[in-house]
Amino acid sequence: MALLTIDIGGTSIKYARFTEGRLGDQGAFATPDNLEDFYQHLTAIVEQFRENTDICGVAISAPGAVNKRSGVIEGASALPYIHNFNIQAELEKRFGLPVSIENDANCAALAEVNFGVAKGLSDVLFLVLGTGVGGAVVVDGKVHHGKHLFGGEFGFMLMDDRHSFSELGTTIRMAERYNKRTGENLDAIAIFEKAFAGDEIAQEERDVFVFNVAKGIFNLQYSFDPELIIIGGGVSQADWLIPTLQKELVRLVELNKDAEMLPQITVCAFKNDANLIGAAADFAQTYAK
Repeated sequence: MALLTIDIGGTSIKYARFTEGRLGDQGAFATPDNLEDFYQHLTAIVEQFRENTDICGVAISAPGAVNKRSGVIEGASALPYIHNFNIQAELEKRFGLPVSIENDANCAALAEVNFGVAKGLSDVLFLVLGTGVGGAVVVDGKVHHGKHLFGGEFGFMLMDDRHSFSELGTTIRMAERYNKRTGENLDAIAIFEKAFAGDEIAQEERDVFVFNVAKGIFNLQYSFDPELIIIGGGVSQADWLIPTLQKELVRLVELNKDAEMLPQITVCAFKNDANLIGAAADFAQTYAK
């Protein structure tokens, strides 16, 4: 038996067959701008897969705050038409199959815990450094959603008396600060290159980014005491990031004489496939007998 896994994104929707821990027959299409086209496209994909594969269900990764109890995607995203009604029940009716839905960052975390760099671990944090800072909390192998479905919304953490983690711990905001100071219009990659080449302003802004990511990791380690903190997002693929963060974490531990525990950090394994794989893991947990 196989699953159809679907990753709903703001610009594209990816899908794949998931069998025995692996993805196959992957594809994608542009995300529709209305609910009816959304239903039609997804139903067509389900029917296409059922012609050639014995599909036992549909596992979905979605943006927003997914309420697993009600089947409603709460909060907000770039796709307002998927929010605030029981979309899980509607999709099950249209597909004629069991459906599971989970938040995309939570799916990425489940992918790593079940099949990736955190396989065999129980308590893990997943930190996503994107346009903002997000993530997931995994306790005893399961996502901790929190009372208000804000588990893993690390970006709201205050790093000083007025700046949030999302403001100081993302490359997008780093680039904004650099460009405002210099009058240039560079992206983060170019700014990092200038920093390593000796540009003082670029170095200053890179150091602000690194220090605040390390501070966030340090605080999360001593708040949740996870076995591992996994870092995702585009910047996670920079080969200098983990060694640089590790040096900063050592410095923070040395500064805090009561702190003896050095956070264990690594980067995610699955990158663009994480949400599809994690959606399958969530389906297995949702319908576990």
